[in-house]
Amino acid sequence: MLYVLARSLAGGKREGVLSALGTFLGGMVHVFAAALGVSVILARSALAFSTVKYAGAAYLCWLGVRMIIEARKDARKPGAFSLDDLPAVAGMAARNPLWQGVATEVLNPKTALFFLSFIPQFVNRGTGHVFFQFVLLGIVSVVLNTSADLIVILLAGPLGKKIRSSAVFRRRQRTVTGAIMIGLGTYLATSESH
Repeated sequence: MLYVLARSLAGGKREGVLSALGTFLGGMVHVFAAALGVSVILARSALAFSTVKYAGAAYLCWLGVRMIIEARKDARKPGAFSLDDLPAVAGMAARNPLWQGVATEVLNPKTALFFLSFIPQFVNRGTGHVFFQFVLLGIVSVVLNTSADLIVILLAGPLGKKIRSSAVFRRRQRTVTGAIMIGLGTYLATSESH
């Protein structure tokens, strides 16, 4: 999202939309790659399913704790937020924002880890068609992420100003997001297996 915001602030709405479309396509690469590998394992082994479930839930909790810790660290840092804190935008104008978005998302290991830990939590082995369930859930996730990116593009001016001017806003946003991730991971770990 910060990447799309940075592109929108640097190059306008058109560049932001192309970047969001690029991250959508890059996200789909991760969805299909994860679906191909994970679906085979999940469809054949209850132990593997449980392992992925608990590892994924633990990863989500770890991400949440890390976000909260980072928010607290930022509270102690003096100085104002700048566009330099966003993904690098220098020299991007010459590159195609669509392909830059694809590359940014495909090369993001956090995206791969997210799909490997999050989506299997919602796959129901009992109904079969694990690959198609995984792909459908992945598409829903990527579409939701892209929708959020499009909202960021529309609000790029006011949102960018708010992010740059308010350390409290950034800290609270990270803390709330971290708490949600911890809650989700805890819920997924304690829910019954499919």
